[in-house]
Amino acid sequence: MLNFSYVARDPTTGEKVKADLQAPSQAAAAKMIRDQGLAPLEIVAEAKESKGGIGKFFNRVKTKDKVLFSRQLATLINAGLPLVQSLRSVAGQATNKRLKVVIDQVITDVEAGSSLSASLARHPSVFNEVYVNLIAAGETSGTLDKALERLATQQEKDAEIISKVRGAMVYPAIVIFVMILVVGFMVVKVVPQVQILYRDIPGATLPLVTRILLGVSHILVKFWWLMIILFGLIVFGTTRWARTLGGKRIIDRLKMKMWPIGGLFMKMYMARFARTGTTLVASGVPLIQMLEITANGINNVHIADSIKAATEKVKGGKSLSEALKGDPNFLELVPNMLRVGEQSGAIEQMLSKTADYYEREVDNEIKAISTVIEPVLMIILGIVAFTIVAAVLLPIYGLAGKTLIH
Repeated sequence: MLNFSYVARDPTTGEKVKADLQAPSQAAAAKMIRDQGLAPLEIVAEAKESKGGIGKFFNRVKTKDKVLFSRQLATLINAGLPLVQSLRSVAGQATNKRLKVVIDQVITDVEAGSSLSASLARHPSVFNEVYVNLIAAGETSGTLDKALERLATQQEKDAEIISKVRGAMVYPAIVIFVMILVVGFMVVKVVPQVQILYRDIPGATLPLVTRILLGVSHILVKFWWLMIILFGLIVFGTTRWARTLGGKRIIDRLKMKMWPIGGLFMKMYMARFARTGTTLVASGVPLIQMLEITANGINNVHIADSIKAATEKVKGGKSLSEALKGDPNFLELVPNMLRVGEQSGAIEQMLSKTADYYEREVDNEIKAISTVIEPVLMIILGIVAFTIVAAVLLPIYGLAGKTLIH
């Protein structure tokens, strides 16, 4: 997205209007301005929105900031304040600089005649498709405050699941990192000392494990700069590859199938599908549109493909439960619960119960993975420690044996 400053003329009053907006191109910016009933006179591109790297990390809008924005705006609108006044009040309390800038731009667009959903849609890196469509549904039904409350609740649930998954990965990541540091120190500093002991003994041969670690030590000491370059290239190449469709397909498939995280991610995706569907259906979004929005927000290309295929079947006259039944990318409980909801006319409630169930299952899966990971890490640590100790002690015992013989 690009930032544009523009000058336009209001045909009804003849006055000039100066404001900013975000659009993918200058032509799109001109269309947005005309959609507001203004005649663009001058459009100037400013700066490209950051899409990655350190700038994105330090300038991103966190989920908790969006949750707070949604709840505050819902409270003010529910209290009867006009939309623009509510937005100004929320902007004044925003602590995130980027979010404050975005809200100011939204205020400008709303004052120029745009709807809130259309104004938010111009900032897709902050407000995703689910958010925008829920706001649009709230505006249409006159329940904008309720839509904002539902959004805040859904974001909190989603963030809670992601936080738990990340938390489960912290312990093994720390153990592996420390293990790499210790092994690196032993290989670079301790193992080479063993070679010095054998240097002056005629015909003495180091054990195979020691020779292997000495070779690794020699490479690390002499070519450390090359190792850093190779590591950087691998990280860069992997990151770029992971952003391609082929890379996403492989990574997303691994998430769903690889032990021990496959079950965890599958349940997390089911919870996300059900929770997003609950929020959209509760806001009055039609079923087909709900499926299209959910497919774009599920963050897994295989499940998104399954949802899109199910959408086509629903358009053809099938029920959603029939469309999803037998799909390998959906756990069996989901279509079963949907079938009950369709028969009873309570799809929203069944989706909500499904989301609650899988959110509990995610907790249980995380506990199970944590239970498995600890002994596996202990075994790996034991093997690494045994290898290092063998590489250091075997030559010393061999040297002691030679000394006794002589």
